[in-house]
Amino acid sequence: MKHMVLALTLLLGLLGCTPKVAVEAPKEPITVNLNIKLDADVRLRVEEQAKTDVAKEPIF
Repeated sequence: MKHMVLALTLLLGLLGCTPKVAVEAPKEPITVNLNIKLDADVRLRVEEQAKTDVAKEPIF
């Protein structure tokens, strides 16, 4: 009987030690830097405009 009580106590003790996973929201807002995309888009537009300008009036 002592062995069963001891085994039950150990089993309950081990079940109480299960890991806990908590999901929490970050304290600071998440920021996304979009400057790279904007810079590439502006460069592409300027390059296309430059090609059409040079095609109309050659530099040399």
